[in-house]
Amino acid sequence: MFGLDKDPKLQSDKVLTPGDIEAGMIISSDTHRDNRIPPHQSRTKKWPVLDASGPPRIDMDNWSLIVSGLVENSKEFTWEEFQQLPRKSVFADMHCVTRWSRLGNVWEGVCTRDLMELIGVKPSAKFVIAHGYDRGWTTNMPLSEFMGEDCLLADTHDGDNIELEHGGPLRLVIPRLYAWKSAKWLRGLEFVESDRAGYWERNGYHMLGDPWKEQRFREDW
Repeated sequence: MFGLDKDPKLQSDKVLTPGDIEAGMIISSDTHRDNRIPPHQSRTKKWPVLDASGPPRIDMDNWSLIVSGLVENSKEFTWEEFQQLPRKSVFADMHCVTRWSRLGNVWEGVCTRDLMELIGVKPSAKFVIAHGYDRGWTTNMPLSEFMGEDCLLADTHDGDNIELEHGGPLRLVIPRLYAWKSAKWLRGLEFVESDRAGYWERNGYHMLGDPWKEQRFREDW
């Protein structure tokens, strides 16, 4: 409508490819596929807003990221401490279980692998539980998925700070799983030996969530 600003996150018709990306950025392997849209998904040029119960209130003066469980060095990062960690950028697609795919996202933040090296994950850890600020929300994933080279604790998206509605100030990004595994409003990471269903998993969603295998719902549900 006349007088309304254009959505700053609205993409053009052109789909960015790895060849468009500057040297030094981590490229998610799925962006090299000839067809980057998984089965029964469709591309969106927008960045839809979806969550379980709406954004939480976050006091940045008291914000922290708690890393716990089977680690050598449990840690509670302040925002200032988190910002001092080594940073990297990732080019990746995002696929939502509700059947939209947003192609060619650029994320920046701290690599999960770098965080794991800093805290010293114990060999007995096999899974990660991500905790959100939103009313005790959690999601689970195998450690092998969490430590993918394209996985980040991200605080920027396409060059801008991640807005609250999209999971800011800090969002977990696991590009090769459905987007509910990319936990918004990240508050904590718990490294555990046995898998434990999170919020959506307890409500019928798949324990892994591979979009290329259409793992939307739990087989035992």
